Amino acid sequence: MELGSIALLVVAGLVGGACNAVAGGGTFFTFPALLAVGVPPVAANATSAIAIWPGHATSLFGYREELTRQAGHLKSSAPPFVLGSVIGALLLALTGNGLFRQLIPWLLLAATLLFAVGPKLRAWISASRSGILPRPVPFLIDLLIAIYGGYFGAGLGILLMAVLTLIGLDDVNEANAVKNALATIVSSLAVVVFVATGIIAWGPGAAVLSGAVAGGYLGARFARWINPKILRGIVIAVGLGLTWFYF
Repeated sequence: MELGSIALLVVAGLVGGACNAVAGGGTFFTFPALLAVGVPPVAANATSAIAIWPGHATSLFGYREELTRQAGHLKSSAPPFVLGSVIGALLLALTGNGLFRQLIPWLLLAATLLFAVGPKLRAWISASRSGILPRPVPFLIDLLIAIYGGYFGAGLGILLMAVLTLIGLDDVNEANAVKNALATIVSSLAVVVFVATGIIAWGPGAAVLSGAVAGGYLGARFARWINPKILRGIVIAVGLGLTWFYF
């Protein structure tokens, strides 16, 4: 890779990692950057997932107490998330670059809309839910979310927070802990499938990852001085711009 391409990937990882630490949406920066330097669409998506994975995994160390209290919920949710993430990752590996290139604007549009309506969606679900969902329904919802997460992943955190609200987990810290744990399951298994199928672009991935690690640290360190609403607005604007560009 040329020096300019490496710099672009490092900066994209830096910004994406910082966004994920504060408000989410890092994929909107890492995925297009990988496409811009010539990584094929399927490999770019898989490589972006590799770069984002450490952020989910390392966040669990800060939620040990919450995860202990939610161990029962995690145990019941694990099967659909394990199954769905593998299915989604395999679907990506089997998708040709031509087809995936056509899906990119639609996937970005869906992820941008999810990111934009996420807080209102969670508030609406919290206000309107009633009763206990039939047993197969949470399993099916978890399975579909995990398939999406394994296949593309942008906006996964929004979907997870919405479904956790749906089942009655209203404590923000505990919901965040469970969300990160489930996202770690999805991203970890997807990464295993991507590595096994050989669709990772390791050189560009290393550049993005180096930036993402630094960005995640800086974002977490300076989160109190960053207005999440302003950052969310920037991410949504970037998402809409990218959607228009790829359409």
